[in-house]
Amino acid sequence: MDAQGRGRADDVDPADQWVLNPRTGEYELRLSPSAPESSVPGPRTAGSRASGRRTTAPGREVPPQRRRRAEPEAPVPGRRGRRPEKKKSRGKRVLLWTGGSMAFVVLVAGVGGYVYLKHLEGNVSTTDVGTAGSSSFKKDEAFNILIIGTDKRTGEGNEGYGDKGSAGHADTNILLHVAKDRSNATALSIPRDLIVDIPDCETTQEDGSKKVIPGSSGVRFNQSLGDLGRDAGCTMRTVKAVTGIQPHHFMMADFNAVKTLTTAVDGVDVCVEHAVDDPKSHLQLPAGESTVEGEQALAFVRTRHAFGNEGDLDRIKVQQQFLGSLMRKMSSSDTLTSPTKLVKLAEAATKALTVDSAIGKVGTLKDIALELKKVPTKNITFTTVPVIDNPAEKVKATVVVNEAKGPQVFDMIKNDISFTEVEQKQKKEKAAVAARLKGEKSEPGEVRVRVMNGGAPAGSAQQELAYLQTQAGVSKSENAGNAPAEVAKTTLEYAPDQADQARALAEILGLSGAAMKPGESVTNAQGLPTMTLTLGKDFKGAGVKLDGSVKKPDLDTESTADQKLCAS
Repeated sequence: MDAQGRGRADDVDPADQWVLNPRTGEYELRLSPSAPESSVPGPRTAGSRASGRRTTAPGREVPPQRRRRAEPEAPVPGRRGRRPEKKKSRGKRVLLWTGGSMAFVVLVAGVGGYVYLKHLEGNVSTTDVGTAGSSSFKKDEAFNILIIGTDKRTGEGNEGYGDKGSAGHADTNILLHVAKDRSNATALSIPRDLIVDIPDCETTQEDGSKKVIPGSSGVRFNQSLGDLGRDAGCTMRTVKAVTGIQPHHFMMADFNAVKTLTTAVDGVDVCVEHAVDDPKSHLQLPAGESTVEGEQALAFVRTRHAFGNEGDLDRIKVQQQFLGSLMRKMSSSDTLTSPTKLVKLAEAATKALTVDSAIGKVGTLKDIALELKKVPTKNITFTTVPVIDNPAEKVKATVVVNEAKGPQVFDMIKNDISFTEVEQKQKKEKAAVAARLKGEKSEPGEVRVRVMNGGAPAGSAQQELAYLQTQAGVSKSENAGNAPAEVAKTTLEYAPDQADQARALAEILGLSGAAMKPGESVTNAQGLPTMTLTLGKDFKGAGVKLDGSVKKPDLDTESTADQKLCAS
């Protein structure tokens, strides 16, 4: 925005384009060339003589003669001529600063999604959750964000939603896990009616003092927020107690978020198998596809009586479909290339949002947004904590974790394993590395290996040795104690003439080609050449394969963000 004719950020010429800068990975505003000045002289004014214009006829004036520009020197042969660098005006720098940081952020809370704009400051509210979360955001690590939608009645027009006088319970909850390599993400919905034990939690009061709120046993998950003065840190601690997964940060919003965000993007596309006429939520939709925004969008994600068995679990499915559609709309070219929509999204999101203090700064929010932008929508999986009806109830109103499936789902997230097909297939090994697994394999009884502990829990080498000897048939194995140094990944070192033994052991242990290290053998007590298996920090237990190829449990609810589904 130079000084001539470009005053406000929202007065953007239609010819101006938002383009992706491949060097920074951010969007910038590319301004159209300035229009040529008119050659038709205008009416003479009182100040024309003073400005240097000369008159040729009444009412006409001629612009002063212009100096001819000197012809530019021809560039030296072999070198390109360089156009002098144009200094950006302050206004243009501001617009580039704001536009360059616009990144699509997965969001939600069952009530919407959020986009962060770097230029917005002061809109976001923060909560000090102490040790319930992380003290900082790390761009090179996997991270978990707990997204909470509350039932608190705030804002005009929300009297018909939530409980009257509610302090704001954890009405809708999604634990968003983003993989370390950003190839995938998992959005795990946690039912509000899940029976849990809420642990003691320390909260920060308005005067800065600390107060420990006692825990509760056998209560609904949604009571982890609001009841007895519990804050989002208490909800984070409850998630850790139930799943074993540590939430690093939280984002929380109320009913207004979905209304303002959907309006900012001109509506979100939804689909229903049957026409809907719900007098309780006032949702009315014809069968098939529709576009909803504002009050109608909020009714869509809040209704429990229009779909399935009219329960919270069916509503979660509908919310997940809605969020997938919202994410597609927010990441579409129509949204990302529209400065007006992006500014509206930024205002709506930040004003509706509360986060933990560690990510409350604009720079940190921008970093999170840029990391989330790397995840393809086809690899963002929506699923729900596996549950069964509460066996303690005659009239079924609550649920408990399905112990046959839940722990496996939690372990996949803790171990950064994707629910889509990307966890190993997208991390393709180079041909030379993959080739180490191809070829003849020895019989297990011919494999000679010594096992060392290089960072696994104490006793792991002996436990793995016992597994190899008693269950895998690798009888020629021995415990070699602790490795000289700790290693992050389990490795198998072997001499070239031991490749057939190495491939056999790799198949038994689930070792990848990258874990196999051609090198030298060592001589054991009997003077025989022996391979060396060093258990690293990635070791998950005796007999557990190390390639991440766990069998995912059959889940009742699972979809990805790129799928267009119809609610039923």
